[in-house]
Formats: sequence, structure tokens, C-alpha cells
Amino acid sequence: MRFDLLIFDWDGTLMDSAGVIVACIQAASRDMGLPEPSREAASHIIGLGLRQALETLFPDLPEDQHQPLADHYRRHYLGQDQEIPLFDGARELIADLRDRGHLLAVATGKARRGLDRAFAHTGLAPFFHASRTADETFSKPHPAMIEELLAELNVPAERALMIGDTSHDLQMARNAGIAALGAGYGAHPAEHLEDHDPLAVCLDFAELARWLRENG
Repeated sequence: MRFDLLIFDWDGTLMDSAGVIVACIQAASRDMGLPEPSREAASHIIGLGLRQALETLFPDLPEDQHQPLADHYRRHYLGQDQEIPLFDGARELIADLRDRGHLLAVATGKARRGLDRAFAHTGLAPFFHASRTADETFSKPHPAMIEELLAELNVPAERALMIGDTSHDLQMARNAGIAALGAGYGAHPAEHLEDHDPLAVCLDFAELARWLRENG
């Protein structure tokens, strides 16, 4: 094995949720009477913690409106999150990588409650050795999630790989001094991921699975 630890982003990397997140952000903005962000703008903030994401989209929004906007987003998202599928082949890949002896972790912009819900309805929780969420530590692209996972699992940086679909994931990996693999089928365009020097950018999940089996 080239990498002992494989750290996965969740939304847009393992779960086909980027489109739902964008739609929920747009719906929440309409609920609040705010200008509806474009699909591109809403996609760009996927991967950040919710509060940081909404503050990035609406930098002039008064402080007392941040929580209501987040609440509207959560209402829309939680009404359908159990129906969002994993990418085809994701369950099999995770099980295979675990069986091959890799340590597996998740570093996500979700809150802990959201990741636990996703773990529960996908049944993937037993396959992961550790996880970090944006409400437990610094949001991406700060390196804290990765640094904490490396310390918890006692893995040196050169033996870890971050897999993610956004520039925030790849910047976090660079900030933590570990290698990265781009999931070019998710929230951010493949060409944006290539700007951050990943080992490769995979254009669909099947290609990602093949790369990890052959090179992980």
C-alpha cells in the first residue's frame, strides 16, 4: 500500500448530494427574501462549514440573520437527506479498501449530527476508523481536520491521502502536507481541482475507485 490512511470528503465525493445542497441553499435564500445565488456560486461553497459557507455567499447579511438562514437551509436539507444516494460503487469501494487494510476516515463540512445521520442511513459507519466535522474543529481549508486525524490514528503525513471534490479539500490537504486526489465529478469543476496539484483528478466515481485500487 502506498497510503495507510485514506481520508474522504463526504458530500460530492462519496454521496451524490452536491445538487441537493445547491437547491437547498437557493431555497433558503428565497425563504429569507435574499438574492438567489447562482448554481456556480452555491456549488463553490460546498465543503465549508455551514455558517462559513452562508457568510461567504451573503457577506452583507446582518449577524442576527445568519441563524435563521442556516435554519431554513437545514429544514430543506433534512427533509430529504435520507433519500440522497451514495455514488454507484461507493459502498463496495469503501468495504474493499477496508478489507485491504487501509485506515479510513472522513473530513467533512457537515456538522457531526449531519454526518451521523448519513452514516446511519448508508450503513457505512463501521467501515471508518475516525471522522471530523466542521462543528468540531476548524473548517476547511484549515488543516486541523487532517492534523487531528493523523494524530488520532498515528499515521505520518506522507502515508495519508485526502480524497475530495472541492478546492477546499485539496487546499486543506496541501496545508496539512499530505497528498490529494481530486473527485472531478462533484461540486467543483475538474479544471479548478487541477490547479491545486493533486496526484490525479478522476472524472467519475468508477475512475476514482479504479485509481484507489491501483495506486492507493
